[in-house]
Formats: sequence, C-alpha cells, structure tokens
Amino acid sequence: MRALYFKEIRSFLSSIIGYVFILIFLISSGLFHWIISGDIQTNLLEGTEADLIPFFNLSPIIFLILIPAITMRSIAEERRTGTIELLFTRPISDMKILLAKYFAGVTLLIVTLIPTLLYFLSMYQLGKPVGIIDVGATITSYVGLVLLGSCFVAIGIFASTLTSSQIVAFILAMFLCWLFFDGLNLLGSFNLMGKFDSIIQYCGISYHYDGIKRGLIDSKNIVYFLSIISIFMFAALTVIKSLKK
Repeated sequence: MRALYFKEIRSFLSSIIGYVFILIFLISSGLFHWIISGDIQTNLLEGTEADLIPFFNLSPIIFLILIPAITMRSIAEERRTGTIELLFTRPISDMKILLAKYFAGVTLLIVTLIPTLLYFLSMYQLGKPVGIIDVGATITSYVGLVLLGSCFVAIGIFASTLTSSQIVAFILAMFLCWLFFDGLNLLGSFNLMGKFDSIIQYCGISYHYDGIKRGLIDSKNIVYFLSIISIFMFAALTVIKSLKK
C-alpha cells in the first residue's frame, strides 16, 4: 500500500495536475481574500475583526470544483487504459488500493493548505492589538476544512469508480459534493417535511462544518465526517469488487 501511495503522490507531482490544483486554489483564494473588493465580503482586509472567517467560508466552494478535478482520474483513468487489471493482480487488497489513492488525494489537499498559514500570520500581525485573532477557532476551522476536503476526496474516488470517463466522473463528483455540502441544507430549509427538515440538514456536511468553525470540535461532528468518508470508500470498494466479476 505504501508503494502505491507514493506512486500516486509522484503521479500528482510529476504531472501538471497537482501543481495546477495547488496554484488555482492559492491564486483564486489570494485574489478573493486580498485583492478583490466588493459586496461579496471575502476580502480579509475589509473585515471589522481579525479573523479568517471569509477564507473558511469560501474554501469549500473552491474545493467543490478542484477536488473532483483531481480525483476524477483516480479509477476512471485506470479503467479507460486497462491498467486496473494490473492493479487487481498485485498482492494488495482492493481496499488498500483505494486507500492509497485516497490518502494521496488528502496529502495533496493538506500540502495545498499549508501556504495559507501565511493568511493566519498576516491577520495575526494586522490585528489591533497584535495577536487578537482567535487562535483556537482558527485551528479548529483548519481541522474542519481538512475533514471537509477529505470527504470530498472520498466522494470523488467513489464517482471515479462508476465510469471510465473522467468528465463524467468529474461532473458526478461535483454534484455529489454539492449535494452533501449545501444541497441537503438547502432542501431542509424549504420546510417541506416538518420535523424531518432538521434531520435532512443534519445529514449535510455544512451543518457539521459550521459547528467546527465555531471553535469547538464536537465528537459528533468528527464521527459524522469519518462516517461520510467510510460510507463512500466502502461504496467505492463495492463497485471495484463488481468490476472483477
């Protein structure tokens, strides 16, 4: 599994895909948070308080597009080229194959977020007095963002197992990520199902992500994120096993 994990990391970094993912995220994030000004209220310099709330609000939206773009090829490309048959012949379980691809995607996600720590250092210094930013809430928000991105990676890998077309995998993953991030919350806000509306919203990622952003890591939220990751990884495993029949 470790060899396959490093192979996936090398495939990201030896091609333009990994660098494009990192650059697009950093450039778009930098533009919205430091340059673009207006009613969308994403510019960190225009806030009344020293915090990174705009960053943590916007990043999931960017991930909705970028993460499906890096996961769409994880299995779909293997199916298209026929190399998935070679993977099946290796002395490694199907789950370890998926986990290697999953952890490689999460690693790229974390590497992408590391440069944004400069945002935290900048706001720390720009606050009056210096250091007034809520460090605890910032740390927990980063944890929440990594968990959210990890869910998107699992969803993207699942979508990639369903088809040999990268474009179809991308569209399907983006839709599923949106559905679980904001779609369920939006559906529950229509008040169409009475007491079930709150249950529908509770099943959405944004509900639990918002809970972590408040600065408190609740075990219920952690269990939720781990459950979503597990559900989609086992769903991907089920599809992979069906391909071998």
